[in-house]
Amino acid sequence: MTTPAGSGPYPAAPSPDALPDAGIPPASAARWRVLAGVTAAVVAGSALYGFTALQDYRERSAAAPQVAVDASRALPAGAYLVFRNTAAGDGYGHLATVPLADPAGARRVEDTVCDRVHAAGTVRSCLQTAAGVLTAFSDVLLDAEGNTLASWPLAGIPSRTRVSADGGLIASTAFVTGHSYAGTGFSTETRITGADGTEHGNIQDFTLLVDGAEVTAVDRNIWGITFGTDGDTFYATAASGSSTWLVRGSLLARTLTALRDGVECPSLSPDGRRIAYKKEVSGSAVPHWRVAVLELDTLTETVLGETRSVDDQVEWLDEGTVLYGMPRDGTPGDSDIWALDLAGGEPRLFIEHAWSPAVVR
Repeated sequence: MTTPAGSGPYPAAPSPDALPDAGIPPASAARWRVLAGVTAAVVAGSALYGFTALQDYRERSAAAPQVAVDASRALPAGAYLVFRNTAAGDGYGHLATVPLADPAGARRVEDTVCDRVHAAGTVRSCLQTAAGVLTAFSDVLLDAEGNTLASWPLAGIPSRTRVSADGGLIASTAFVTGHSYAGTGFSTETRITGADGTEHGNIQDFTLLVDGAEVTAVDRNIWGITFGTDGDTFYATAASGSSTWLVRGSLLARTLTALRDGVECPSLSPDGRRIAYKKEVSGSAVPHWRVAVLELDTLTETVLGETRSVDDQVEWLDEGTVLYGMPRDGTPGDSDIWALDLAGGEPRLFIEHAWSPAVVR
């Protein structure tokens, strides 16, 4: 698994015992030792993640092919789906496409390997891991033919990415510590970058307002961006302490305004009227997420019929159906994409051996 040149590896962490004490007050020396310990833990966690991902990639790539592949390499005509191929074989982990008119048909498998992908128009965002002694992570921007347009390093393990409907804005979220916000002590870095190279920075630095008051706690985390269509508005999840909010963000004002609590990984509908998201319902240390939909004008919530735990940022297939990934039971590294109608009914299998769907209309 490789990333383009320019992805910066993590620096080596100094040993806490190697930090000089001369001339440093005891409290400052202690803080430096804590910082060094945390840095060492981050580096070790990233290296372990990279090693595990590489082993999984090699094992599943060497397995017998599981799906039909379109050998023509031509992009599907009309609307299509971009996703991460999780079928065993030499295309495992690669970016793939299928026509929306035939999602179960032969898939076009490309050369690029992605941990997570999203696309809109002719722009794709591909989060990558480069495993090694110093594991590095990056967001690679591609065109529809798979050519690299730009790339930049991520601060940690790839988690979420979104491209605005016009392809002009790209958001990426990385876990800086820990492997999942299912646990405690995690930290995220979410950045928004323009396709033209404009840097909007780490969204955690924006002003967070809850009930009109600014939240300045150091444990603020922002993740799960979804974009509006005006080039300024976006929605995201913000968290601090035990609270989690849906926030409306403004790139121009650099603000995040809480709209409702209990919303994670929002996804704005194509008409901009509703947000689909995952809702934690267990109330315990082991989270269980249900898919829910929020009407933005009334903030009315509807929990949908999927009863399994969905740890994904859902994608809208159309105004009445959402898509999401589910791991395959008993098959590490494999997953399927499922569809769920807002009007009711059981979830249905949409694409086997696939993950991280993005609808290109």
